[in-house]
Amino acid sequence: MNLEVKGAHGYSPGESTRGYIDRKMKRLNHVEAHMADLHLTLDRERSGEFKAEANIHFRWGAMGHIRVADRNLFKALDSLFDKIEVKATKEKDKMQEH
Repeated sequence: MNLEVKGAHGYSPGESTRGYIDRKMKRLNHVEAHMADLHLTLDRERSGEFKAEANIHFRWGAMGHIRVADRNLFKALDSLFDKIEVKATKEKDKMQEH
């Protein structure tokens, strides 16, 4: 699986953020083989709110887009990875049914 982490609108994720994302990726080990690409975009608004977005591309052509926002970046990432895990597990289960 290809992982891309980027910042938007002048925000650049630091080493601590990248390390946190690497630790959260371990939660996706059971569905990692089914995901071709995972693109994460992190943005900080002027209001101080962080927005985290994920675009997931599955090996069979399906795609998913997830967006969360929170005033704390790490809480936003926790919520984002919760939703990614649910989405990826549902897609995996759908493919195994066919």
